[in-house]
Amino acid sequence: KSGAALERLAEVDHVIFDKTGVLTEGRPQLVDPLPAAVAMAAPLARASSHPLAKALAAAHAGPSPLADDVSEIPGQGVEGLVGGRKARLGRAGFVGVKDTHASETELWFGFEGGTKIRFVFADQLRPDAADVVSALKAKGFSVEILSGDVAAAVASAARAVGIQDWRAAMTPADKAATVRERAGEGRKVLMVGDGLNDAAALAGAHAAMAPGAALDASQNAADLVFSGERLIAVVQALDVARSARGRALENFSFKIGRAHV
Repeated sequence: KSGAALERLAEVDHVIFDKTGVLTEGRPQLVDPLPAAVAMAAPLARASSHPLAKALAAAHAGPSPLADDVSEIPGQGVEGLVGGRKARLGRAGFVGVKDTHASETELWFGFEGGTKIRFVFADQLRPDAADVVSALKAKGFSVEILSGDVAAAVASAARAVGIQDWRAAMTPADKAATVRERAGEGRKVLMVGDGLNDAAALAGAHAAMAPGAALDASQNAADLVFSGERLIAVVQALDVARSARGRALENFSFKIGRAHV
């Protein structure tokens, strides 16, 4: 978005990825949906901007009313009135479910005081995610995952792409705090995120990138927005930034040399 952003990008030495929508394609699919359960949750799902909620809404065939008095709590879920009854859709704890020890990406729905329903999702990694991580490491960058997803799902993605450092079940505040923590360690952080949960971390990073399919809040907080399905844009942007800085320093040195001739 600016020359200053390119200069900051050239100084980056640590890359933090969100998982869903960044390392993954961001098109989660509902696994074994039960039509009756989907129909109950659809009014709230349609009111949310979260990728899992969108996938849940897409699984409901036919028209569905939108929930009333809706409010979305970043990092937790969405709540509102469905048929006049208070309901929530989101994290297990947000809905009132404790100690799930989930091993898969999940979303919970439930009416206040009623039975809670679990929805399970699968999301494919971007085809070049592992190659991108390998390329970043080869260029000397340290790499980390910060995700709001459950630990088992984040661990699986981390293993698949070759990232040892990861954190799961993170709130937006947790992500932003970790970015500040890395900065306090002297690292220049590039944050790559796409959701409402990533906006604060993107804004607080030394440099920030968001996919073209990201929410407006994330794109507005990012220094760079990349299009297409390939994550290699992250490596290319870092290469361009470093190359531009190198040429600028060469030109500066050349001008100083001529001034002393």
